[in-house]
Amino acid sequence: MRFLYTLFTLFIYISAQAQQQAAIIPMPAGFVAGKGLFTLNNKVTIGYTDEQLKAVAHYFQYELLRQKGITLQQKNGSANILLVLKPTKKKSDPNAYQVSIKPDQVIISGNHPKGIFYGAISLLQLALTGKNNQLPVAEISDAPAYGWRGFMLDESRHFFGKEKVKSILNWMAFYKLNTFHWHLTDEPAWRLEIKKYPKLALIGGIGDYLNPDLPAQFYTQADIKEIIAYAAERYIEVIPEIDMPGHATAANKAYPEYSGGGSAGHPEFTFNPGLEKTYTYLTNILKETNILFPSRIIHLGGDEVSFGNEKWNTNPDILKLRQQENLQDNAAVEHYFIKRMADSLYQLHAKAIFWDEMADADLPKDKTIMFWWRQEKPQQLQTALRKGYNTVLCPRLPLYFDFVQDSTHQYGRKWNKLYNPIQQVYAFDAYSYARNDQEKSLILGIQANLWTETVDHDRRLDFLLFPRIAALAEAAWVPQEKKDFKTFSTNLTGHLALYSKAGLYYYDPSKTLLHPEIPVKQKKPLNYKD
Repeated sequence: MRFLYTLFTLFIYISAQAQQQAAIIPMPAGFVAGKGLFTLNNKVTIGYTDEQLKAVAHYFQYELLRQKGITLQQKNGSANILLVLKPTKKKSDPNAYQVSIKPDQVIISGNHPKGIFYGAISLLQLALTGKNNQLPVAEISDAPAYGWRGFMLDESRHFFGKEKVKSILNWMAFYKLNTFHWHLTDEPAWRLEIKKYPKLALIGGIGDYLNPDLPAQFYTQADIKEIIAYAAERYIEVIPEIDMPGHATAANKAYPEYSGGGSAGHPEFTFNPGLEKTYTYLTNILKETNILFPSRIIHLGGDEVSFGNEKWNTNPDILKLRQQENLQDNAAVEHYFIKRMADSLYQLHAKAIFWDEMADADLPKDKTIMFWWRQEKPQQLQTALRKGYNTVLCPRLPLYFDFVQDSTHQYGRKWNKLYNPIQQVYAFDAYSYARNDQEKSLILGIQANLWTETVDHDRRLDFLLFPRIAALAEAAWVPQEKKDFKTFSTNLTGHLALYSKAGLYYYDPSKTLLHPEIPVKQKKPLNYKD
């Protein structure tokens, strides 16, 4: 009987340990449970050993106040929760952190404020998913598998506004995602104020994917500054995308003199590579954009130009360019354009990002990042890696969040009847695409992309993003050999409760009728494969 009692007690202990560890998403690399609890209450104080950590301490204070009503106060010297900046070691990971929870004190340490921020996030998750404001005694050590842990939001097709973007940034920080790729220009609308060319926003910002007559919606430069600062407090870098030479319809509506024409399905789709003034115009736009976004990385697109470059075959400016520069076809014209615009960006001391089509353009590998998105073209990824480009993996399967996540869902995208359930997002292994260690070193990380053809309101956005954002976080942070989807699913329960508390209209994989798919205005997005 004593043996059975001991066995039962051990089972309860192990289960409790697993649950406490699993309350943290993404799951830490190391979690050793101890005995006892640390209680959070209004008497607890927080301190730090370096002024660089003041903002981290304040973030933790504010989140506890906002979500739990607990009023931690900062205290110099000895504090109940202490943030400790350690000396930087050679080749140390700035994202790494350690958390030591004892009954009388919590110490969060790391060699960079970023890592300590992530440690504070882990502590916050324990506080929000635990009971009675009690944290389990434990030793936690952690670091991410990948440096680039990204999410892209398309706001050209539908505009969501500052408060929704801030909410997304909050959840990205909660899941230790660190790169917000902001798709601000495309066919439906231009969403970024450019002082030198005000009509880009005032005219180009009119309409969205479903309604071309909506009043102009865009972000002012003051809005951008506010959001950049908000993201920086959460250690998130914001990278804008200014599409070129295709996906330029909204810009050409504002300034038609720079248009290179389009096709019946994609009118005025391209900029005109044959006009010298086009390069001056776009360089001026990039100059303002580079100041607005201190990441000094700008995504220039470079994809799907063939959708609307029919007029290039007859445009006299482009025909003249082809003759002068000995360009054999439209692909050569596109590469000429891309090289010139990339060079304009390099001269601004910034890096350029392109979609995987531009792996063929032979751009400088030390100043260029490639995004592999066409899962049906693995050779493009191989080309990018073989040529030595740093590359982010964001293939449509399984990392496009506009794809449906359940076989019964009707409003969204599929690829030959395939879709993106949470299991496949979780299981994605970027390193499996590398053929050797050299190629592994070029894979910066992964990113999920949410195109918004069928996302015409906030609830639809929430439905597609949550809880797949949690699976994305684990795929980007946890090494493949340590993943356990069954454990993740069990541990996700506490986070679903947080979504409910936050008022999110999320998809629950275990209770599919809790939040049914909401019908959206039907307009079939481009390039569906059902």
